[in-house]
Amino acid sequence: MKKEQIQELFSRFEHACYDYNGIECWSARELQNIFGYSKWDNFLKVIDKAKKACENAGTIVSDHFADTGKMVALGSGSERRINDIALTRYGSYLVAQNGDTTKSEIAFAQTYFAVQTRKQEIIEQRLLDVARVALRGKLTKSEKKLSGIIYERGVDHSGFAAIRSSGDKALFGGFSTEDMKHKLQVPDHRALADFLPALTIKAKDFAAELTSHNVIEKNLKGEYDISVEHVENNVAVRQMLVQRSVKPEEIPPAEDLKKVQRRLEGDERKIIEDAKKLKIKKNKRRSG
Repeated sequence: MKKEQIQELFSRFEHACYDYNGIECWSARELQNIFGYSKWDNFLKVIDKAKKACENAGTIVSDHFADTGKMVALGSGSERRINDIALTRYGSYLVAQNGDTTKSEIAFAQTYFAVQTRKQEIIEQRLLDVARVALRGKLTKSEKKLSGIIYERGVDHSGFAAIRSSGDKALFGGFSTEDMKHKLQVPDHRALADFLPALTIKAKDFAAELTSHNVIEKNLKGEYDISVEHVENNVAVRQMLVQRSVKPEEIPPAEDLKKVQRRLEGDERKIIEDAKKLKIKKNKRRSG
């Protein structure tokens, strides 16, 4: 996501926030527009899913989804009252979690409502972290797919490991997987990809997908032929990067992905804890 788009969305989400009975809330009508839903009825379906998720989590739905109304201007100059819903941060987060994940606005919203401090730089970093975790998951799936394809063509687990290693050597300009782990100070028991930046993970994923495609298209069989194909694909990906002045082996290591995942999960736990605190706060108000 480009910095300009992040700035624009950040501003729109900030503008949509308001105080409702002393609680920080967001207008569902405002979020409908920001999330890119043209029809209110369609957005209500997303909200209904979010309410169900709220209920399944053992939280009182009305604490986070309050039916309200707002006045809108008509073309004649008069105003009309329309239904609206005041969403708490947790409620807004659940709506984002149940929205159309192909929309960049939804991806931004999931992070915006998950973090507790609304600072643009923190949101930007979390978006990068989320994207890197997703890319790592995609690489795992691509390599699993490739492993399954070549297993059916006479290559066992050790053969796949050798093929993957030869691909790494081609991608990293002659540095083997072990060389790169040493270079980036990756612990012996950890995967190299867990310490690679997003760009390099993408490169490995693309090469793996190319190999899966070509193994089938060319009807390749056996470790040697498939290894040659995988090396050629990694060389092609490397050449593309080098042409853009990027050498994968020279990019500094990224933060340990397990630490990143724990931080992201911590954000999600925090917003759930805050939702429970809000319930206690409301109960005190009612009893007082």
